[in-house]
Amino acid sequence: MKLCLSILTPRSRICRVLALLAAATLLLSLAHAVGFDAGKLMNAITQRFGAASAQKLRDWQKLVTETRDIASPEQKLHKANEFFNRRIQFTEDTEAWKQSDYWATPMETLGHGKGDCEDFAIAKYFTLLASGVEMSQLRLIYVKAKIGGAASNITQAHMVLAYYSSADAEPQILDNLVGDILPASRRQDLSPVFSFNSQGIWAGTTAGGSNKSTGTNRLSRWQELLTRARMEGFE
Repeated sequence: MKLCLSILTPRSRICRVLALLAAATLLLSLAHAVGFDAGKLMNAITQRFGAASAQKLRDWQKLVTETRDIASPEQKLHKANEFFNRRIQFTEDTEAWKQSDYWATPMETLGHGKGDCEDFAIAKYFTLLASGVEMSQLRLIYVKAKIGGAASNITQAHMVLAYYSSADAEPQILDNLVGDILPASRRQDLSPVFSFNSQGIWAGTTAGGSNKSTGTNRLSRWQELLTRARMEGFE
């Protein structure tokens, strides 16, 4: 294959166009493979949170690109968990969004730099999907968390993300309150109420899904979030 010349002859112009098309095709393929429109997301985050937020999105895109090439699911989980636990400041919805209960999209969480337990879990969920983890292996779990440890009688609503290596495997729990990713059996402070992903809602946490609902339409806040995320550039 001959190299394109720098002089803008008709032939070199064709070479330049072909090179640009090839580069654009590669970028579009990458964005499609990881489940988001990079340009659309960048426009959304900068318009809403200003030019300074662009670097936050670039850092996230770098994370996704790097983790897609990692074969180990455990490493994917660790990197996604660490990324958000370190970068996002835990803040209640009433302060962060001036609402009593608001589920932020990953773009909103990144741009604002703040969020509560739902926002952490949802951002990690989208990130792991973009990194190549199967949706069937991920569940957002609404739990009652014992404040102060497993022996406490004080509980509050909380949300975590669970990863299942197989349908009958014990889930691994990603939590913004606990840095380590631990198996569910070591999280005696959590009592699951229901779990869900983009495919459905389950009364329990078993990955087999025998008690799966007809869909996620019962969870209107989740449906609204998915709609907003698609408008921002997630696929």
